[in-house]
Amino acid sequence: MRLWIKDPIAILADGAERGIVVEDGAIVECVARGQEPSAPVDRTFDASAHVIIPGLVNTHHHFFQTMTRAHPSAINKELFPWLTSLYPIWARNVTPETFRLGTRLALTELLMSGCTTAADHHYLFPAGLNEAVDIQVEEANRLGIRMTVTRGSMNLSQKDGGLPPDTVVQDEDTILADCERVLSRYHDNSKGSRIQVALAPCAPFTVTKRLMRESVALAEKYDCRLHTHLGETIDEDDYCLHHFQCRPVDYLEECGWMNERVWLAHGIHFTDDEVKRLGRHRVGVCHCPTSNMVLASGQCRTKELEAAGSPVGLGVDGSASNDNSNLMEGVRHALMINRLTYDAASVTHFDVFRWATEGSARCLGRDDIGSISVGKQADLAFYTLDELRFSGAGDPLAALVLCGAHRADRVMIGGDWSVVDGLPVNMDVARLRHEHGEAAKRFLESL
Repeated sequence: MRLWIKDPIAILADGAERGIVVEDGAIVECVARGQEPSAPVDRTFDASAHVIIPGLVNTHHHFFQTMTRAHPSAINKELFPWLTSLYPIWARNVTPETFRLGTRLALTELLMSGCTTAADHHYLFPAGLNEAVDIQVEEANRLGIRMTVTRGSMNLSQKDGGLPPDTVVQDEDTILADCERVLSRYHDNSKGSRIQVALAPCAPFTVTKRLMRESVALAEKYDCRLHTHLGETIDEDDYCLHHFQCRPVDYLEECGWMNERVWLAHGIHFTDDEVKRLGRHRVGVCHCPTSNMVLASGQCRTKELEAAGSPVGLGVDGSASNDNSNLMEGVRHALMINRLTYDAASVTHFDVFRWATEGSARCLGRDDIGSISVGKQADLAFYTLDELRFSGAGDPLAALVLCGAHRADRVMIGGDWSVVDGLPVNMDVARLRHEHGEAAKRFLESL
């Protein structure tokens, strides 16, 4: 079936003023101003009430943390004290049931905001949660969203001088065996794939150097991406200097991670030389503006990193350091904090859209998503401008960011409608809200 998505208010694409044609899940034609499709179409979708952008791509999250949003034990704290407050609560209460509901809620929120591809960094493995990756694959397939599922890991706990409790880490052999299992079972590098797997040791202060190096070997064997937190706080710099006698980027290089398979979460505290080194090796950086502001972690040097050659993407980060899972809101926050970092002329709505689409796709190693152009997957987010917040807006694309769009009216993934009239087609949102809310109560019981 050839579908003409016809005459949008505006579209984030060149030469597609009259819309696009979708066939077999991909974009096969952009229809320029004054033109008609070059071949007959089977159906037409009237997009005259919509502004269309590429589906947003989220490159860093912690889905299970939806259970501890605005948690009384953790609010008004920076990263390390925030983590030490929440680790014991997560250790006691993250079960397969709560993990599934946390994943389901986060994916649903992301989808409703206009996100079509999501990466989650899950690193917490209390007893009984051995099949965390399997659960996330099931939930992503249920919603129809693309996902890079990262098999995260921690093997340094409090007894080793690390931050997490002993009960949520695993030994190296267990971690590496499960990494191979999930890569063999789920990782799909083909064009248009719905599920890919990446390996994601959590951070320098929670994993051993051997685990970092063995993850590189597995990534080369299975042709997958590598992900970790790096350069998020000054505390992390101090930890690396104390334990490894070097800065985090030097440690990354010692572990064999300075290559284009890698994308990093946060990437805030880099020197000029480190920015150049990361760019030279095409190491991607996921900018997490909302979380960085909530935890007062600092400001990512997005413009310098991108100029040096690093792909820059966007992520909402954990739902306990962001307190929601709305990537469209993250786009607006990226504009605001980067204008504060640089200036009003240097960072435009086109920059933040690029980070949330093409840049994020590059971080995930995907060239089949991230833009509205012929040959790309038909992953699209549609927004209306009928709310009061948009009244008087002159530039429709800029209005999505400046006026604060936060919910897509429609979302298409691979040519299929995943959100219609603001609601996901495969999810009962009211039921999900009730079930998730009830499950989250146990995370407050110890207060």
